[in-house]
Amino acid sequence: MAINKITTLEFKNLQATDKTRNISDGGGLIIRVRSKREGGAISFMFDYRFEGKQIRMTLDEEVDSLKKARDKRAEYKELLEQGKDPRLERLLKAERKRAAQLAEQAELARLQSLISVTGLFERWVSTDLQQRKDLSEIRRMFEKDVLPILGSLTVADVRKGHITEVTDKLKQRGVNHLARNLLKLMRQMFRFAVDRDIIEFDPTASLSVTKTTARSTERERVLSEDEIRLLNIKMPDAGFMPSTECAIWIMLSSCCRVGELSKAQWKHIDFTAKTFFIPTESSKNGKAHTIYLSDFALMQFQRLAEIRESQTWLFMNRYKTSHVCDKSLSKQIDGRQNPVIHQGRTANNSALLLPGGKWTPHDLRRTGATMMGNLGVHGDVIEKCLNHSQENKLKRVYQHQKLEQEQAHAWRLLGDRLALLAANGTNVIAFNKRG
Repeated sequence: MAINKITTLEFKNLQATDKTRNISDGGGLIIRVRSKREGGAISFMFDYRFEGKQIRMTLDEEVDSLKKARDKRAEYKELLEQGKDPRLERLLKAERKRAAQLAEQAELARLQSLISVTGLFERWVSTDLQQRKDLSEIRRMFEKDVLPILGSLTVADVRKGHITEVTDKLKQRGVNHLARNLLKLMRQMFRFAVDRDIIEFDPTASLSVTKTTARSTERERVLSEDEIRLLNIKMPDAGFMPSTECAIWIMLSSCCRVGELSKAQWKHIDFTAKTFFIPTESSKNGKAHTIYLSDFALMQFQRLAEIRESQTWLFMNRYKTSHVCDKSLSKQIDGRQNPVIHQGRTANNSALLLPGGKWTPHDLRRTGATMMGNLGVHGDVIEKCLNHSQENKLKRVYQHQKLEQEQAHAWRLLGDRLALLAANGTNVIAFNKRG
């Protein structure tokens, strides 16, 4: 026989009045409707008798509907039939839950204390680094310079001082570039540990790569406009294949990385939409990227298409089996900036020497970005064009705008400027920097 005294519709239409009301739903379930002055909130109580005592208990806050209240009433009536006090059982249930949580936390803490930096390194390697081509080199660096210092420490005990002990020893050896790379790798490893609740805080988080390992002096080179004009004049006599000349102009006008261009496939070039797509597997940071080609950049891809050697790769290796090695273009450029002639090296060894000193493919990327800034492009747009990962955590989490139109405009400005420099030789009016 049903014990419910109130229908679902009646419950739905309950309204607060000037006084608080207790409405029985039968079977010990009480619906309390607070007065208007108290806000009119609805809650539930359960009346029962146990061991000769009349007891009223307020149901938990999560019991927020008539159905849940009736389910809880049925549960408590079943406990009474078993000779158990519902209020006491609720307290015991909460205590058991809390005890289980404390036990879980204690076990986690115990496991954390057992994980050494060496153990963390092996877990990181087996989980995140299996697909990296430089895995053997990373392992060699850690086994030589990191693990002898940090390896026996538990991960939770590592502090900034331990990290700087590693980098300071490398600086003392004069290998600042290695110190920078290892600090970045250690940061990746400890962030891996944070993500998996092995530790709560990353000991490298507040360490500046520049301040900790000394600023690198090898990656500040920017070609001036006069040097770009000179490069345009010198390049035809450098003994390059036409495809290499195109590659240099593409890197300068698109700001792509040399490795990304080396792996480029024809299916990723859309001559109609005027785009160059870099898939995740080719991107240095694992983020797919679309470059909107200026007319100048598009012309370089069209030149490549006229002399294409492969239906797949833009730049085929010498064995005609795959794309060129990532370092191939860099070696060709480097080999034409050496005033000392070495046996077996190109006769055009000094063909591309420029007044500002030696330059690399990465300097072309930096030069293109700098030119965008000089042409008035906002820094956030330039960062998007470069496909840089957002360092600011708040921006990385909350700002996902792509700024596609702004990027296309930035590449167009850069391409137009390069077209002038390449076409007019020295007769180009210098622009004023805009803020």
